[in-house]
Amino acid sequence: MRIAGLASGMDIDSIVKDLMRAERMPLDKLKQKKQILEWQRDDYRAINTKLLSFRDKLAQLKLTSNYRARTTSSSNDAYVSATATSGASQASYSISEVTQLASAATRVNAGEISGDSSAKIDPTKSLHSQDSAFATGITWSKGVVESKTQNIKENTNAIDLGVKKDNIQETVVKVNGKLIPPAEYEIGQDGKITFVSELKKDDKVKIDYVLKEKTVEFTYSGEEEPPKQWSIGVTNINVTSILIGENDVTDQLVKVEGSESKYKIDNVGVIDLATGIITFDELEEGETPPSDIKLTYTQNYSNIELNTHTSKGEVNEKIFFTSSDSLNSVIRKVNDSDAGVTMFYDSFSDQVTLTRKETGDYNQNSAVNGGNEINVSGDFMTKVLKFEGSTETGGKNAMFTINGLTTERTSNTFDMNGVTFTLKQKFAKDSIEPATISIANDTNQVFENIKEFVNQYNELIAEISGKLNEERHRSYKPLTDDEREELSDKQQEKWEEMAKSGLLKGDPLLSGVLTNMRLDMSSVVETNGLFSQLASIGISTTSNYLDGGKLQINEAKLKEAIEQDPDSVESLFRSDGSTSDLGIIHKLYNTVDASLNRLREKAGRATSTNQQFSIGRELLNVDKSIDRFEDKMKITEDRYWRQFTAMEKAIQRANQQSMFLMNQFGGM
Repeated sequence: MRIAGLASGMDIDSIVKDLMRAERMPLDKLKQKKQILEWQRDDYRAINTKLLSFRDKLAQLKLTSNYRARTTSSSNDAYVSATATSGASQASYSISEVTQLASAATRVNAGEISGDSSAKIDPTKSLHSQDSAFATGITWSKGVVESKTQNIKENTNAIDLGVKKDNIQETVVKVNGKLIPPAEYEIGQDGKITFVSELKKDDKVKIDYVLKEKTVEFTYSGEEEPPKQWSIGVTNINVTSILIGENDVTDQLVKVEGSESKYKIDNVGVIDLATGIITFDELEEGETPPSDIKLTYTQNYSNIELNTHTSKGEVNEKIFFTSSDSLNSVIRKVNDSDAGVTMFYDSFSDQVTLTRKETGDYNQNSAVNGGNEINVSGDFMTKVLKFEGSTETGGKNAMFTINGLTTERTSNTFDMNGVTFTLKQKFAKDSIEPATISIANDTNQVFENIKEFVNQYNELIAEISGKLNEERHRSYKPLTDDEREELSDKQQEKWEEMAKSGLLKGDPLLSGVLTNMRLDMSSVVETNGLFSQLASIGISTTSNYLDGGKLQINEAKLKEAIEQDPDSVESLFRSDGSTSDLGIIHKLYNTVDASLNRLREKAGRATSTNQQFSIGRELLNVDKSIDRFEDKMKITEDRYWRQFTAMEKAIQRANQQSMFLMNQFGGM
């Protein structure tokens, strides 16, 4: 129990606080040391971040494109234009004639597809509703079109389709977009597809297939609110059978008067074949809908078969569609397929076209499909959309003469020796001057790339030099808790700014980084050319030593060097040979990388634990010292209180004895 001056009248609490303030002075110094270490760590990490960013820029400067920028010029840009990559040689090309431009193969159907020109088809509505609007009616097959896509997780040669073989009518199998011929896979009775070639991990398999029929089931447990409708999930169906429990009611379907698609099911409701929805009869109180309904159905479906010749080789596509699809959705399926064609319906002319997405002639063998690039089959394409007998146009290669050589390309834009040419118009030889394409070194772009590098280097040098030369204010120590209470927020901020200043002044680690970088920049590189040092191409250190080794550029001299010997300039910066001919960028990269490792050993990263770097280990030791000192302070404070409590008790006993004596003397 603590007695605070009841007997003595002294402010014991204040006295103990003042005594403890004196005792805590070493503890405050420990906390200040901890704060300084944390500030130093943060400063190192800030430098580390800037070095990391600079290293990333150096990695980009290793690329040849920074030193081999090219310019192109055409003497007749209206006919031929060109662009060049950094890999293009400095050269000149002359295109003396273009006898033919590359074109895309196109097939226009044989005529209008609507039966009545005054009532043309609506491409947005289902084919089922438009069947009679076509000039030639659609021939449908019966079945259910399904699709399955599977990403292979491990090597295998089989996929389970999940349906019996006896119920499968047709299949189209693709692996990674490539059509697999039926001879290369087999469907087992259990519906498992076994491939001749093993499927590899990450392969994507897509299987479009047609079932002979499909059965769906509705069950009602009686626990929930009776439903008013049941949607099968597909439209425009043909009912094969309906079972209500064990009873087959297929023959009991009666068409609803005035409707083409609705049929009454006794004691159940009405099924709409167009929407695939069963609407249950209204229930009397206590009645429930059937607990189990099994519906087996088919759909009207057809297919499109396309054969095209592309830059990837011959492509065969088989695309299924149903009567629920619109003409627009069929066109979208064709356009999204791997056939590489664009299908288009023009409502004004009431005609359909197919155009290959690529230009050029990829089927030069007239014995293969008559040399056509686009071939179609199936009644829907040949009869309904009237492609039968249509003639293909286009599908031609560009033909031209370059530097005296007559040649061809499948596209009007093509690459040759790092130069991308674009043929814009045909022109005959001697009709106009040949189009001359000149490829030259882009001195200005290379100059700007080097100038940007120098600026980035100077920024880093300025940042590190600033920390090394920053003034140290030793009289400004980190604030203690008591000192913070006496200062305003702005005063605290100003004080901390002064206390943080110069913590890395003269730091040997950072000084070593600067020294090594300066040595790299002044080193000699064996380039086998005119230039072996930065100074020889107009890049040198400034005369002011206070700049810390910043670089300055003699722009005229640098541009002259780039024009005079660009290969030597490139080697000076990015040569990746041995030590003697290692380019400056590679040397700097290695120096910065090594400096980053040393900084991490000193100050760690944001994700590092204190045990992993030297400042962190110092912080752990300081924390241990703080903990020990705080335990000591608790003991010291308890001792002071025990001493003052004993004093208070002694004074209290003396007062009691004095009172007793006074009472005794007073009673005499």
